[in-house]
Amino acid sequence: MTMPRFLTLADVCELLQISSAQAYALVRSGELRAIQVGGRGQWRVEDVKLEEYIQASYAKTEKMVADQRTQARHT
Repeated sequence: MTMPRFLTLADVCELLQISSAQAYALVRSGELRAIQVGGRGQWRVEDVKLEEYIQASYAKTEKMVADQRTQARHT
C-alpha cells in the first residue's frame, strides 16, 4: 500500500506517535508545514513536508548532541 500524498493530522499523529495537541502545535508554529482544505479548514500535511520535518528534526538533534558534547569537554 502506498502512502497518500496528503496526510491528515491524525495520520501524522500516528506516524510520529505524538498527540493531536502536539501535531497542532507543530503546524501552528510553522515547524511542520501544512495547508487547510475544504469548508471546515481541515489540515493536511504533504508527505514530502512531513519527511522534511523529520530530516530537520534529525539535524536539530544532531546539533544539540554535538553542542552538549562540546560543552561537556569544556567543563
